[in-house]
Amino acid sequence: MKSLFGYGLTTKAIAKSGGWHIFDDSFKEASFDKYGNKLLPSKEFNPEKSILEITSPGIPPTHLLIKKAKNLISEFDYFYEYAPFQIWITGTNGKTTTTQMTYHLLKTYNADIGGNIGIPLANMNKNADFWIVETSSFQLYYTKYAKPNIFLILPLREDHISWHGSFEEYVKAKLSPLKRMTERDVVIMPKNLDTKTQAFKILYENERDLIKYFGFETKEFQMPFLLDELLAKAVYKILFLKEKNLSGFKIDPHKLEEFKDSKGRIWVDDSKATNIDATLNALKRYKDKKILLILGGDGKGQNFENLFKYMKNLDIILFIIGKDTSVFKKFAEQFNIKHRISGELKNAVNEISKLHDNKSVALLSPACASFDQFSGYKQRGEIFKKFVIKI
Repeated sequence: MKSLFGYGLTTKAIAKSGGWHIFDDSFKEASFDKYGNKLLPSKEFNPEKSILEITSPGIPPTHLLIKKAKNLISEFDYFYEYAPFQIWITGTNGKTTTTQMTYHLLKTYNADIGGNIGIPLANMNKNADFWIVETSSFQLYYTKYAKPNIFLILPLREDHISWHGSFEEYVKAKLSPLKRMTERDVVIMPKNLDTKTQAFKILYENERDLIKYFGFETKEFQMPFLLDELLAKAVYKILFLKEKNLSGFKIDPHKLEEFKDSKGRIWVDDSKATNIDATLNALKRYKDKKILLILGGDGKGQNFENLFKYMKNLDIILFIIGKDTSVFKKFAEQFNIKHRISGELKNAVNEISKLHDNKSVALLSPACASFDQFSGYKQRGEIFKKFVIKI
């Protein structure tokens, strides 16, 4: 039998082909889906009867299904034989924007976009000339054979520690495609991550290095989106030996998205800042203003000390929400940073409104995942904006 682990976006797309046994913790008894696949409780998986296993990337390595599997691969491996020229993008922050920008530049060249951006590889166009794929550490951890032709690596910072077990394992997963790349492939990566690979390496320390290396003449976005722009343009220049602008491209909602309330005060929806580095980028943008910051949620095992070390020199007040409140309270007290325990997003917005004026900025940049109180960062951002509009 062929097995799928989990019944999420990735595996549901693959399951459309039929003939699969699908194992998921939510299944209590055997049944069938509309494609004729057999749905079974996880405990019924028998590795001796399975010739192939593909997992939903979110299932951690500690899960019993993963431990029992003997023929486990990722969706990247499964579709590798049929995939066209592949451009993979990974990193801690900015990979979605970089992926979207790269697609924006190549979409007229029969390109398709997918991966961790929310489009399973099973739904991508097998007749495309280019696949532009956002790759997460979860997906790369389970990938054994597939590799990109061009690999863009944004800076790596602490994230998903509770899933990988350590920052070192997170980095190892992110860089794992390098060992499979050949001298005909290209990787663009931070200098501090320089790792042995047969691929042609282009190393950078900052945006200036990429501007100099590729001779870029225009800059269309400000920090932190400038790096995304330069990496996307680098792909175009490698493929076509010239520069192309990003006219018409718009940054997604919930990424440093500024808007004003009825009193003309600035609020910023940066709900996609689900880790420390993303929040640091936001704080650096507004470091010369008084910042009213909504912080907290599911901390994912991150060490927040460096974030608080940076904040102690800012004019800032914290409004702490979510399940890891005690962690943030401890650090705020340790670094003598003004703070309030708001608990919920609505309370934080109301408390900020009493202090906010035209010289301050109200910022939702939580540095945490949202699943403790919301269905995802998008819902968190939308609810935040609704609360602000009601003021």
